[in-house]
Amino acid sequence: MTKLSVNINKIATLRNARGGNNPDVVKVALDAERFGAQGITVHPRPDERHIRYQDVLDLSPVLTTEFNIEGYPDKRFMEMIRLIKPAQATLVPDPPHVLTSNNGWDTIAHQSMLRDIVAELHESGTRVSIFINPEPKYFEPAKTTGTDRVELYTEPYATGFPIDKHAAVKPYIEVALLAQSLGLGLNAGHDLDLHNLKFLKESIPFLDEVSIGHALICDTLYYGLENTIQMYRRQLE
Repeated sequence: MTKLSVNINKIATLRNARGGNNPDVVKVALDAERFGAQGITVHPRPDERHIRYQDVLDLSPVLTTEFNIEGYPDKRFMEMIRLIKPAQATLVPDPPHVLTSNNGWDTIAHQSMLRDIVAELHESGTRVSIFINPEPKYFEPAKTTGTDRVELYTEPYATGFPIDKHAAVKPYIEVALLAQSLGLGLNAGHDLDLHNLKFLKESIPFLDEVSIGHALICDTLYYGLENTIQMYRRQLE
């Protein structure tokens, strides 16, 4: 089974646009779980432009599915993981000013640093995933860091899908098989939606998890949250 983790950053963006607590991020997360989400993902950034650090603290004791916290492993992120001990920490190499994650780790250049970070996160009992581009050269170095999983950066797949879906998915199949041979678990995320998700799953049936936020929340405006989550679950089943 490939689990669906719902990224609720955009819910927080909507709340922050007017202040107050509407929509209630915690309530939406709990409703998402009730409607079939198998995990909740957040990506707090230093400027707190969507998910706030207090949101992470509020979510932690009430979620019943897997809690996945994404982010750049700076001092505050590491302290948060030590405190909360989520099911999974996903390491993303994004600087504070970017709108969204747009590149994977260079696991060759940052191998030593990532090894130390992964070891520290494991001390908290947290599974670790490293956000990575679909390039074979980064996978063996990723394995040496001790990470449990890698998360495939799927924006290039999503961009190429309408043009030639078989060409778009080919490099992902190659690196997925490589990850499997190395004993790495496999996640995927970025720009996945109701159009391209099923084909990715069919092409890489052993995906452990997909994390989807922007497209899923956009679809919710038309279909409603419960129906949308079930629609995404069906693409994976």
